[in-house]
Amino acid sequence: MSDAPKSHGRKAIRPSLKPRELMTERPELARAWTAQIVTLFPEAFPGVLGLSLTGKALQDGLWQLDTVPLREFGEGKHRNVDDTPAGGGAGMVLRPDVMGRALESARRRISPAAPILYLSPRGRRFDQSVARDLARTPGVTLICGRFEGLDQRVLDHYGIAEISLGDFVLTGGEIAAQAMLDATVRLLPGVLGNAESIEEESFSQGLLEHPQYTRPAEWQGLEIPPVLLSGHHGEIAKWRRAQAEKITRARRPDLWAAHEAAKGGKT
Repeated sequence: MSDAPKSHGRKAIRPSLKPRELMTERPELARAWTAQIVTLFPEAFPGVLGLSLTGKALQDGLWQLDTVPLREFGEGKHRNVDDTPAGGGAGMVLRPDVMGRALESARRRISPAAPILYLSPRGRRFDQSVARDLARTPGVTLICGRFEGLDQRVLDHYGIAEISLGDFVLTGGEIAAQAMLDATVRLLPGVLGNAESIEEESFSQGLLEHPQYTRPAEWQGLEIPPVLLSGHHGEIAKWRRAQAEKITRARRPDLWAAHEAAKGGKT
């Protein structure tokens, strides 16, 4: 069994005409935000996280990715990771001894302040506030579920919180993990490069984002709202706020109610 980390991403040390590889075996970056993924499919990573801004940030060492191949910690010659559910029933359940070994190995490579989260449809709903909270930690260990789930004793023993991408069921946690990490990594300092863009996007103020426009000024008989071309920043801000409120009221009454409740609670 190998405890060697499968880490991805590195810092640029000097200018070079040689292309940099996105995924490389190397020692952990001491102060970089770390995402650990316990998974049966480490080859699924970095996936979309290796593209665009998150991929560049990974390459530049603003965060690092450490995949923990669960199969390496399996039982016996065939590296079994699951067994039949106690009490009977369909499907298979991830074994606690296998997952325990994987977590013990993984947690030696990450700050103890980094939470452990299990991706599960019965968990708390992931949202922008969770992403902001995670971005303030040293990193996170994400357990990607498979089959019928994970032995409850693992969750109890390690104090693992369950978290869900939404009210639907996936075949495994890998897609959800990439979505959650994308939402979190983009909030890390230096990843987007423009802090104002984060403040103006959907959910940052408890509202959905206002409509966006760009050139040409007229397309298919439709024009950019004149206020956006007026150069009057105060009026533009008022228009955008009104549009955000209108869209949120119409499309997400739950968000609107929470927004109004938060306003009422301020003194």
